[in-house]
Amino acid sequence: MTLRRPAVATLAAAALGAFCVLGFAPFDKHFAVWPAPTLALGGLFLLWRKATTAREAMRLGLAWGAGCFLFGVSWIYVSLSQFGGMAPPLAAAATLLFCLYLALFPALAGGLFLRWRRNAPRDALLFAGLWTLAEWLRGALFTGFPWLAVGYSQSPPSPLAGWASVLGVYGISFIVALIGGLGGQMSVTGWRKPGAWASILLLLGLGGLLRTMDWTRPVGAPVTVSLLQGNVPQSLKWDPKRLPLSIDTYLGLTRAHPATLTVLPETALPLYFNEVPRDVLRGLTSHGDALIGVAIGTSDGGYTNGAVTLTPQLAATAYAKRHLVPFGEYAPPGFAWFFRFARIPMSDFTAGPARQQPLNVAGQRIAPNICYEDLFGEELLGALPAATLLVNMSNTAWFGDSLAQPQHLQIAQLRAIETGRVMLRATNTGMTAMVGADGTVVAALPPFVTDALVVQAQGRSGLTPYARWGNLLALLIAIGACLTAVRRRAQSL
Repeated sequence: MTLRRPAVATLAAAALGAFCVLGFAPFDKHFAVWPAPTLALGGLFLLWRKATTAREAMRLGLAWGAGCFLFGVSWIYVSLSQFGGMAPPLAAAATLLFCLYLALFPALAGGLFLRWRRNAPRDALLFAGLWTLAEWLRGALFTGFPWLAVGYSQSPPSPLAGWASVLGVYGISFIVALIGGLGGQMSVTGWRKPGAWASILLLLGLGGLLRTMDWTRPVGAPVTVSLLQGNVPQSLKWDPKRLPLSIDTYLGLTRAHPATLTVLPETALPLYFNEVPRDVLRGLTSHGDALIGVAIGTSDGGYTNGAVTLTPQLAATAYAKRHLVPFGEYAPPGFAWFFRFARIPMSDFTAGPARQQPLNVAGQRIAPNICYEDLFGEELLGALPAATLLVNMSNTAWFGDSLAQPQHLQIAQLRAIETGRVMLRATNTGMTAMVGADGTVVAALPPFVTDALVVQAQGRSGLTPYARWGNLLALLIAIGACLTAVRRRAQSL
């Protein structure tokens, strides 16, 4: 069976990609769309099976990716236009080009699928392996952007969430794609396939079992943490005349919500750390230690996006963000011209060292990550097993009232399961939250309110299997699936 109407197939692929986004936050809370990514990948699998050439499959993969990313990461336009000062037509063009770049990875997987596949039950395995490798490549190439990897859609209460502690997000992506491929294949060859059904039920059942396993253990006493959400408008944040607004907001929240540890979001104080008045620092540590998001000057005249711990005696230690945002925090080589069209303050940060020790604060060893650093799960593992708590500090005001905030919180849920650690999030506009070591959201503030979330955070020690091996197991499984398909094809020739 071939694709007789290419335009209709292309539109169907784009619609399936957009449908996949319904499986992510905030839509994932509705049962009716919970299996959306599995169904969307199952549909793509069927389209690829009907394609007759690699070029045709690549076009379908590109359309699927375009539908997914144009819907799922449309908040990039908000960042560039509304807050970055870029003219709307240019912002729209930049967003479109970026989403089409992301769509190249499903297109690559489609081309390889057509080149290597054969009409056999192994097609679903090949499909899952190629999909996983394409997602991993998207998360690694040119500093990476693994946002909307389908594994993130399986946050709790999905039974597949348990696999994150062993295989990580990419391993879950493999399982979702495999289930989608098996379902797609059965829709063509018949539903009476005991082996396929047994595989699906086994994957779901083992995922549920893994969710009950406690890979890490509590260490020390819980610590009271106050996570501050200043809700300072992005349009006012960098106005020097509005500096008192930021300072007064966070001092007021600190006074009203005392805790052993007070955490401020990314660049909460729009100053260099050495410019912050000492009376402000004393105010922030009036009840205990503080972890402050602030720029830190370097010896060569540059600056880093940092997190500084402070004791009431004003003793300080710091973490410098190491995975910077291209076009937001630095200009990639050859793209300095970009900032002629966008007005982004503090857009020339220096990256911190790749390996940094956890910060000793409030009786805990905290591993900070700033902004979208928590998108790169394997990079957080360097702080383990020493770190007892993970803390994300973000300024999500850049993305307005968009899908970015709930999607980012969902990412934090998978990071907590992968590491077996509590993830604390302090953000400017949302979602400020505490995520338990099992990936459940224990407590969260509503977005766009000025408030503090006071929680009891339990430090933990030990390592999950994923923390020991990182993405290696998932990649080996994906490569093994592809090699199996290639070998069987070669033997049949």
